Amino acid sequence: MSSNASVGVIQMGKLVVHIAENGHSYELECDEYTLVEAVQRFLESVSGIPFNDQLLLCLDMKLESQRPLSTYKLPSDDQDVFLFNKARMRSNSPLPAPEQVEIIDISDPPLPSSSHNPHPLDDVSDPALKALPSYERQFRYHFQCGHAIYSRTLAKIETCERLLQEQKVQERALEIARGNLDHFYKIVLQNYTDFMKCYSQQHRTHTNLLVNFGRDMEKLRSVRLLPPLQTANRKCLLDFVKEENLWKTVEDCSISHRQFENKVSEFKQEFGDLKRNTETLYSGKASFLVKDLDLAIKDHQRFINEQKSIMQALSKDVNTVKKLVDDCLSSELSSSLRPHDAVSALGPMYDSHEKSYLPKMQACDRAISSLLDFCRDKKNEMNIFVHNYMQKIAYIQYTIKDVRYKFSVFQEALKRQNDQFEHLKVVRGIGPAYRACLAEVVRRKASMKIYMGKAGQLAEKLATERNAEVRRREEFLKVHNAYIPRDILASMGLYDSPNPCDVNVTPFDTNLLDIDLSDLDRYAPESLFGPSPKSEKHGASRTSLSTSNDGSQSTEVEGSVVDMHERYDFQDRLEGSELVEIAGTSKIEVENAKLKAELASKIALLCSISTELDYESLDDSKLENILKTAAEKTSEALHLKDEYEKHLQSIIKVKQMQCESYEKRIQELEQRLSDQYLRGHKHSPDDDRAGSAVSIAKTDDENKSEVSAVGEMHMPHAMEEVSCASSSIKSGLPDHDKAQEGLDDNMTDSSTMLNPHLDSSMRDLHRDKAHLSDKDKKQTPFTDEGMALTASNMAVSMSQPADVLSYETAVEPSGDAKVSDGLVMELKNALAEKSSQLDNAETKIQELMDKVSKLGMELEINQKLLDESQLNCAHLENCLHEARKEAQTHLCAADRRASEYSTLRVSAVKMHGLFERLRSCVLSAGVATFADSLRALAQSLGSCNENEDDSTAEFRECVRVLADKVSILSRQRAELLDRYSKAEAANEQLSKELTEKKELVNTLYMKHQLEKQANKEKLSFGRLEVHEIAAFVLNSAGYYEAINRNCPYYYLSAESVALFTDHLPIRPSYIVGQVVHIERQTVKSPPSTSPDRAESTRDCVDILTSEMGPSRLGSKSGSTSNPYGLHVGCEYFIVTVAMLPDTAIHSPAS
Repeated sequence: MSSNASVGVIQMGKLVVHIAENGHSYELECDEYTLVEAVQRFLESVSGIPFNDQLLLCLDMKLESQRPLSTYKLPSDDQDVFLFNKARMRSNSPLPAPEQVEIIDISDPPLPSSSHNPHPLDDVSDPALKALPSYERQFRYHFQCGHAIYSRTLAKIETCERLLQEQKVQERALEIARGNLDHFYKIVLQNYTDFMKCYSQQHRTHTNLLVNFGRDMEKLRSVRLLPPLQTANRKCLLDFVKEENLWKTVEDCSISHRQFENKVSEFKQEFGDLKRNTETLYSGKASFLVKDLDLAIKDHQRFINEQKSIMQALSKDVNTVKKLVDDCLSSELSSSLRPHDAVSALGPMYDSHEKSYLPKMQACDRAISSLLDFCRDKKNEMNIFVHNYMQKIAYIQYTIKDVRYKFSVFQEALKRQNDQFEHLKVVRGIGPAYRACLAEVVRRKASMKIYMGKAGQLAEKLATERNAEVRRREEFLKVHNAYIPRDILASMGLYDSPNPCDVNVTPFDTNLLDIDLSDLDRYAPESLFGPSPKSEKHGASRTSLSTSNDGSQSTEVEGSVVDMHERYDFQDRLEGSELVEIAGTSKIEVENAKLKAELASKIALLCSISTELDYESLDDSKLENILKTAAEKTSEALHLKDEYEKHLQSIIKVKQMQCESYEKRIQELEQRLSDQYLRGHKHSPDDDRAGSAVSIAKTDDENKSEVSAVGEMHMPHAMEEVSCASSSIKSGLPDHDKAQEGLDDNMTDSSTMLNPHLDSSMRDLHRDKAHLSDKDKKQTPFTDEGMALTASNMAVSMSQPADVLSYETAVEPSGDAKVSDGLVMELKNALAEKSSQLDNAETKIQELMDKVSKLGMELEINQKLLDESQLNCAHLENCLHEARKEAQTHLCAADRRASEYSTLRVSAVKMHGLFERLRSCVLSAGVATFADSLRALAQSLGSCNENEDDSTAEFRECVRVLADKVSILSRQRAELLDRYSKAEAANEQLSKELTEKKELVNTLYMKHQLEKQANKEKLSFGRLEVHEIAAFVLNSAGYYEAINRNCPYYYLSAESVALFTDHLPIRPSYIVGQVVHIERQTVKSPPSTSPDRAESTRDCVDILTSEMGPSRLGSKSGSTSNPYGLHVGCEYFIVTVAMLPDTAIHSPAS
């Protein structure tokens, strides 16, 4: 039951305690504040188990003696306490004594007899009637015999049920003990599992170190240091450590490893025995004993039911014969049923009693007796089982305690051995650390190049912004210079220009080794990771981590260590994974630098992982999981690679289609050139010269005009193509067709010029190509070497056709047919060369379009970031505005509180001064002058403070009122002192008078008592009354008779005689006492009785004698006799007297 101590209510309840060794149960009334020690004392008194040997368990809790029951939420209706005897749990304790079963023996009734129990029908002459009372006695005897058997059977079955209940209690006690043991066993099992897991991992690692130590040393000896790192004492990696000391350390570690392995093997065997004993203990349960006994008791209930039915039949037969006898006595027997018929009907009933009912009752009793013996045997078996079971539990608990003590020792040994093997781990870690350092050098070199390039890019970006600002200022001055004088603008400072920004990075990492990724495997091969055969078996997980410069292999590296990448992230300094153009470098160089940095970081990551994570320390399941994850990542990377390959193939197909269209166009141009050439030969040489001169003049004019026109007309068209190309990267492959259409439009424009001559068409074609090149230069402001090379190539391709054509036109008038054929061949070769240059230009244009698309994407991202930044700025401004308002509100509140605080402080200082003055006044003044000092203080406060505030005035008023009250109290005190002195004098006078009166009263009381005693001591010689004094004399009959004149027959009661004579050796001759009671009696004649009545009276007397005893019979006979020998009808008085105080009894011998 729960307690509620907060409201002061103590919860009472019953605490049930079960004894584990015998199954007995005890209940005791207690409350939540009862100590466990009190419960143990009670159990010691009722169960005989010593206090120090008691172990109390409630569920899995052990009850401590010094704690109250409320600690364990006891007493409670749903929680019982089990008591275990520690003495019985020792190994040398004796077996429990056999169970003793005490059964109350109910004897059979005596045989019926007519002499002991006569009946009126026994003396009749009719034999049938005479047999009826005999049947009645026999049937009653049968019923009594059956009742005795049934009572014995009930007592036996109750004992069986009690034994069953005790065994159930013992079974529950074993479950509690087993649960308590299981709690500690699970703890030690978990500790053992953790220890063995840690030991197995460390054992595999240390074994690997010892077995492969020689191979590790040879590997370190085989790896030479880089030439800049070599010294006189250090040529290889093995020179980093002292080999002689290491071999000695290996020997010591090997000995320690074997010794610790032997100790752990012994410990494993010991724990295996503990586990086996515990499992054997858990497998043995007492439920089969209780189950068999429970089934047996339920099965024997049928005997109890059978006895109940027989008892009902016997009771019915007794009622039947009793009714027949009563009917015969009352002569109410019906005419149809004669006595002979009744006797003949009772005969078979008697036979069934003798032959069926009583034998069945006895058989049932014997069956229950056998069940009782079976229950006793099972109880003894259960007691022995509990005894042995508890001894096993005690032994296992002792073993568990011993094992728990050993855990700390083994943990310390495990730690020390791990520290001892640290030197060998250093040998294993030298190779990966050396490879990681070299990879870090490569990574830093690549990172430095990217860093320096980004600095240049920043400088170029700032220069671009400066140029834009300069142009904007010039345009502003150009617009407003016509309206404002120059000196005014100069005074305003509007003629200033921004200064150029120089980005200067101080060189760093100048001491790095001059090595590359190709040197990494040569100076620090991958075999330095470890020599484990198990790791070689799973070499697929490491072969993917090659040191190639290819981007796909770096992807495989990233996929193979993706699980560890969250712990070691070496790419935090590289901002994003997008490849950007850096000033002074090409795109491929940037890509290579990033890939080198990433691959070097992954190699360093693997090296650091290899020193921390050994494949030998991993279980097969964990290693399989890691390999499975790596395989999944690799397959995913390969799938992405295949998808990208398909994408590239689709782009190549589109490019092939474009090339085919270009080839068709070139063939058409060749056909047109041949047609023009044939038509030119039909004219005369003079016409050709004139035509060529005119053509040259026209061509020069048209070239000048058309170049400017085409430059103006094709610029927006080119911008549209660039925008289209930038959007095509987002939309996919179909956009390449749009770019092709744009290029076809350029080709169409070049074929539809007004001038039908060859030089004009060729110049148009090359102008288109030059224009596209200029357009791309304007759209992509990159200044790296690759773009400069592209621009120079396009410049060459744009300048060469004009020279060739001018040369051709100059040679045409004077050349003959052979020269013309040679010129045609040269033109075809030039056309083929220009076609290849056109393809190259197309490829570069496509690259530029890709660049533009990326710039467009970056522009969109930057635009989104700008929008988000503007939103954030607006939000920050709102927050700043709110914060300012809140700060202003807080400032106002703080000022107000400061003013209030200053006011309160001034008031507090004043009040403190006033209270100090009051304190000094109170301490300095005495009781008599206290009121005067307070009044003086009030006057001084009123006179010195002219500009006083309300608090000072109120304080002064209070002091004045206090002074008045104190003056009133002083006057009252003086009056009370005066009254007290007067009351003291009056009290003394009254005390004297009271003493005198008291002495007078005592004198009068003593006189009164003496007079009263004298009146009482007068003997009465007449009719006696209560409270009078009477004298009794011993007569000849031995009775004390009162002395009086006219009233005889006053006798002293036996109680009074005993009061006066018990303490005397002989009876006195007379007795004097005070009458306390008088009983008046009359002598009566004895009554006469008949013989039958006398017999009945004798029977009654016999019954009374047997039931009441002789003392009661003596009392009754005395009450009906005449002890004083008086005649019938005479009145006499029995007087009870009391002893008089200070009365001496004289008893002379008579």
